[in-house]
Amino acid sequence: MGTSILKKNIVTLAISLVCAGNASAQVDTTFQKIRLGGYGEMLASWKDYGLNRWSGSTQGNAKVNHAHISIPRFVLAMDYKFNDKWMLGSEIEFEAGGTGTAMEMEAGSGSENGEYETEIEKGGEVALEQFHLTRYFARAFSVKAGHIIVPVGLTNTHHEPINFFTTFRPEGATTLLPCTWHETGLEFFGTIGKEAAEFDYQAQIVAGQNPLGFSRYNWIKGGKQGLFEMDNFTSPAYVFRLDYLGVKGLRLGMSMYFCYDAGKNCDRLITFNNDDPVNISIFSADAQYKHKFFTLRGNYLSGKLSEALVVDKIIRTYSSKSSYNRSPNVAERALTYNFELGVNLKNVFNAGKKFPVIYPFAHYEYYNPQEDGVSLQVMDDRCQVSYWTWGLNYFVLPNLVIKADYTSRRIGTSQVFKNTKSNYNNENELNLSIAYVAWFLNK
Repeated sequence: MGTSILKKNIVTLAISLVCAGNASAQVDTTFQKIRLGGYGEMLASWKDYGLNRWSGSTQGNAKVNHAHISIPRFVLAMDYKFNDKWMLGSEIEFEAGGTGTAMEMEAGSGSENGEYETEIEKGGEVALEQFHLTRYFARAFSVKAGHIIVPVGLTNTHHEPINFFTTFRPEGATTLLPCTWHETGLEFFGTIGKEAAEFDYQAQIVAGQNPLGFSRYNWIKGGKQGLFEMDNFTSPAYVFRLDYLGVKGLRLGMSMYFCYDAGKNCDRLITFNNDDPVNISIFSADAQYKHKFFTLRGNYLSGKLSEALVVDKIIRTYSSKSSYNRSPNVAERALTYNFELGVNLKNVFNAGKKFPVIYPFAHYEYYNPQEDGVSLQVMDDRCQVSYWTWGLNYFVLPNLVIKADYTSRRIGTSQVFKNTKSNYNNENELNLSIAYVAWFLNK
C-alpha cells in the first residue's frame, strides 16, 4: 500500500511541476503551503565535426571526432503560498556549474561617456529564472508581477526536459531567441470558457530587447538585457499567448511578441536615432496532441526586425570594449519550424505493468537566423540549418527519463526531403542524457 501511494504521489508531483513550469494560466492548487523542487539534465555527446562552422573553410565545419560531457542545467524551484490569494514563485538555474561574467561601465555608468569593463569570474551561468508574486482573483483573471517566463514559442513555454523528446532543447528556439526566455514585468492571465471552448491566456508587459546584442548567427537572442544591475524599460515589450484546451489530449497555442523602438533600451540612450525606430515582431503557432499510442508536437515561429541596416551600422561601429559580439548583417527576418512524433510502445503492444514506458521518436527541424535580408545585406548560407534526430526515451519513472538519439544536421540547404547537395559538410552526433523533474518537498 505504501509503495502504491508513493508512486501515485510521484506522478502527481511530476504533473504539477510540468503544469507550473509550463506557465499554465491555471493557478496551481496541488500544494498547501510550500514546495521545493526543480529539474535537471546530464548529457554526453559524441560528434564528428569541429567547433566553428565559420572558421573560413569553404566546406563549413571540419571533420573532427570529439566528445563532450556536461550538466546543461540544474534548476531549483520554490513556491510558497501566503494564503489562498497570494503566492510566491521562484526558480534559480545553474548552467554548466559556473557564475558567468560581471560587467560595469566606468566613469559615469549609463552615461554617453562611460566605458565598459568586464570581469570574467567563471565559466557557465547562475541566473534567477523566475521570481514573481501572484494575486489570484478568479479563474478567468489573475495577476503576476516580477521575473517571469516569456511564453513565445513551444520551447520557451514548455521548456522542462520531459516536454520534448530530444536530448537537447530544439535548436531553432535556442538559436534565434533567449531560452529559457525570462524578463521582469507584469502578467495578466486566466482560463476562460469550459469543455470544448476552454482557453488559457497570458498577456504581459516586460522589459524589451537591446539591439546591440543582435547578431547574424543568433538574430535577437543576444538582445536580452541583463548585463547591468537594471534593465531599461523605456520601450517595453508586449506579449500575448492563447492556448486552446477544449479537446482531451490536444493543446493548440499561438503567441505574439512586439517591441516598438527597441533602440531606446540601449546602454547609452543616444545610440539610436528616434527617427529610425527598431521594431521587433514575432509570431508563433504550436500544437501538441497526446494520445495513448503516440505524442505529436509541432511549432512554427517567424520573426521580423525593422531597420536592419541601421542596426548593422551601429553594431559595426560600437565600442570594441563592450561585451557585444559586434556581428553585422542582422537579418530582417528569422524563421524556424519543427515537428516530432513519439510512439508509446507499451500501449501499442498492450504490454503489462512491468513493461517500461519507451518512446522511439523522430524529430525534424529547420531554422535560419538569416532567412531574409534587405538590400545591401549578404545572407550567409551557413546560417541555414535543417536536421533530423532519431532516438529513444525510456521513462524509468513518470518524471525521470533516459534519452538517447542520433542527429544528422545539414548546412546551407532546407531541402532535406530531396536529394539536394549542400556546399557544406554534414554535422552528425550521438547523444545520451538523463533528466528529471520533481518536487522534493510538498506540504
